[in-house]
Amino acid sequence: MLKQYQFILPSSNIIMACHISGVYDVNRNLTLDNDNYDWVHDWATSIEAQGLHGVLFHNSFSNETCKEHENKHISFIKIDYDRQFNPNVYRYFLYRDFIHQHKNQIKNVFVTDVSDVVLVKNPFLDPFFVDNSTVIFCGDEDEILQNEWMQAHGDHLRSQMEDYAKFEKDFSKETLLNCGIIGGAMPIFIDFLNQLCSIHSKFNRNNQTAFTGDMGAFNFLVRTQFNHQVKHGAPVNTVFKQYENDRTDCWFRHK
Repeated sequence: MLKQYQFILPSSNIIMACHISGVYDVNRNLTLDNDNYDWVHDWATSIEAQGLHGVLFHNSFSNETCKEHENKHISFIKIDYDRQFNPNVYRYFLYRDFIHQHKNQIKNVFVTDVSDVVLVKNPFLDPFFVDNSTVIFCGDEDEILQNEWMQAHGDHLRSQMEDYAKFEKDFSKETLLNCGIIGGAMPIFIDFLNQLCSIHSKFNRNNQTAFTGDMGAFNFLVRTQFNHQVKHGAPVNTVFKQYENDRTDCWFRHK
């Protein structure tokens, strides 16, 4: 899906995000306008402030915008958007393909939402990250899997996957994990991405519901295949939607 790029990464630790505009956003109930850097400004600035490297995939930033904001900490990669998938889903194929193309350059990686996630501190130096090289790190919410929103969100996958309803029952009281922040060391992370993309490719093409399926597929995969290898909550993320702007003990703030 991703073009072949001769791309030399300045760091073996990277944070990736994706911004696709001109497409109706079912979560925000609007269509993001093209070439508006405001949507990604805080994400990019937070990565630059920590001296890390961010790779931003996009479909509509102008050459002028990229030239103005690209620096040794932020790289832009223009992509063609495949409308078979919602933007929230398509991003994982981009990440997967990019990592496969640059697997010899990358050691550790996080992928995040771009408009409501900022980096607070460098995760790659934290002993909690370093000492857990076989772990998937992710965000979470102050909510359990069995909630009204996730029930609606899972309608499409439930109709396509024969074991999705069983997963919902088995893990109904577990913490709801949030795919707005996912990361880990390369070996486990690429295994995870390969499996996630396989789920979306098989079961989440042309999803016509009002929900993207990204949260459902993510929670399904983590809970059924990586449940003993997942770390979420502090120090990975602040409390979702609590806008804890003064907290400095977590790696990422998600609203």
